[in-house]
Amino acid sequence: MSESLVVCDVAEDLVEKLRKFRFRKETNNAAIIMKIDKDKRLVVLDEELEGISPDELKDELPERQPRFIVYSYKYQHDDGRVSYPLCFIFSSPVGCKPEQQMMYAGSKNKLVQTAELTKVFEIRNTEDLTEEWLQLLLPNWLNGGIRVNHTNSVVYFIWKN
Repeated sequence: MSESLVVCDVAEDLVEKLRKFRFRKETNNAAIIMKIDKDKRLVVLDEELEGISPDELKDELPERQPRFIVYSYKYQHDDGRVSYPLCFIFSSPVGCKPEQQMMYAGSKNKLVQTAELTKVFEIRNTEDLTEEWLQLLLPNWLNGGIRVNHTNSVVYFIWKN
């Protein structure tokens, strides 16, 4: 039922930007931060960031407003391999207006499907977005998708069939 609920569509220019971001060749961390244009009822680009650590990224997020983030993260596996997983992070801080939370929550699935992302995380406190948090969560996702609760954050793992 939640898949049929679409509160906001995704702006066409953002769909194209996400497609290009998905196939980027750069090897640095990068992020696309998105917000909802309430009047147009569209998910739109808020900011694009290159060479940004998780700790720097959290400083770019508003403390009391939700945001969607697609984050390309350079991840070093225990066996030495390097991968660049694309993570979808829904930042919905405690203290947001309920109408904002509902608008973002009702738009999340459509955005995840449009961007074709599989690593879906949610944070309720922007301070939780750290290098340590990602290092804790990614191995669990990459090794079978164990659900993990870290401090106040909620983490969802979705598999693409």
